[in-house]
Amino acid sequence: MPRATAPHPLTKTEARRIWLRAQRLDMPAPFGDGPTAVAAAVEHLGYVQIDTINVIERCHHHILYSRIPGYRRADLWQAQSVDKSVFEYWTHALSYVPAKDLRFFLPAMKLHKREGHKWFSSVSTADTRKVMRLLRRDGALTIRDIEDDVLTEKEHLWASRKPSKRALQLAFYSGEVTIAERAGMLKTYELTARHFGWDKPPKPASATEVSTYLLDRALRAQGIVSLDSICHLDAPSKASIRRLIEARVRRKELVPIALEGAGKQEHWADPATFAPIGEGDPGLVHILSPFDPLIIQRKRTELFFGYGHRFEAYVPKQKRLFGYFALPVLVGDDIVAAIDLKTDRKNKKLLMQKWSWVGKGAARGARKEFKRRIEEELDRFERFQLAE
Repeated sequence: MPRATAPHPLTKTEARRIWLRAQRLDMPAPFGDGPTAVAAAVEHLGYVQIDTINVIERCHHHILYSRIPGYRRADLWQAQSVDKSVFEYWTHALSYVPAKDLRFFLPAMKLHKREGHKWFSSVSTADTRKVMRLLRRDGALTIRDIEDDVLTEKEHLWASRKPSKRALQLAFYSGEVTIAERAGMLKTYELTARHFGWDKPPKPASATEVSTYLLDRALRAQGIVSLDSICHLDAPSKASIRRLIEARVRRKELVPIALEGAGKQEHWADPATFAPIGEGDPGLVHILSPFDPLIIQRKRTELFFGYGHRFEAYVPKQKRLFGYFALPVLVGDDIVAAIDLKTDRKNKKLLMQKWSWVGKGAARGARKEFKRRIEEELDRFERFQLAE
């Protein structure tokens, strides 16, 4: 019987540096500038989450800005609508994903086409035929282009009252249409084949290929992985991912990690991960979105950084600790503050609602220097918020 591979011991400080390097948050401009930088960032991260909240700039723009200092919103539009290097689909949430990875999402699309979608069970065949007929006849459209809908009652909080919108959303999940353009949260739908110029669609990935894709995506963007971090909000994938991990450990392509403070939770990494990487740029300051890949998995962030982020937009005001839309602040390789900001677009100001010190920032002797560096970054962040 082969001897089990001894876990590689790793401190939290070492683990943070590996994760920050994987997230490309330890260097000033890891992807360059422009639409090609957007495509490269989405490809490396695997996905960039989309969200509707716009107290400050929406999270998909914010996440890209955190890794592309010269980021402009038009760069994402170019990548999606002109270069077609990224497209929208569901990961653990609605996200931008690399167009080259589309085949790994085709099995989910085919499943929705065959079995429907739990959110759109009331969509009628007539409504689906209507929107598909309009698309084929008139080309790409938004929901505002359909004016003859008879409104219905909502089935759940985020549902639309427009039957045509629900039909378009179902067609999106089944892969028949894609989102060709986004202006704010207004989506332009187009036939998927026409948008990408396909004579025939790509071949769907097999179940094993999808599992391999999920594992490799996590290893690339996280450095150190666990089953929970690979399969975030996707528990059904855990069994197949574990089998892949065990096979790679046997081949010495992955190494088990004994991560400080992780208890019984298992972690793994590629052996190349342990090559010396240094401390990164200790002068960097990032004001992060609560939906940033570094923050969205709350338990993982707390394990690695000792910081438990609270998303309090839906928490009663009197029970909030950090504020309605608090943003974690990363200085070097430590999260030292959470600041609740709001963009006053009418008066062109970034408003400070609340400033909370956490971690090393809670030590009084360190606050003065941290505050100076964060305020410098706030100036840049405000320019980004107010830019057209």
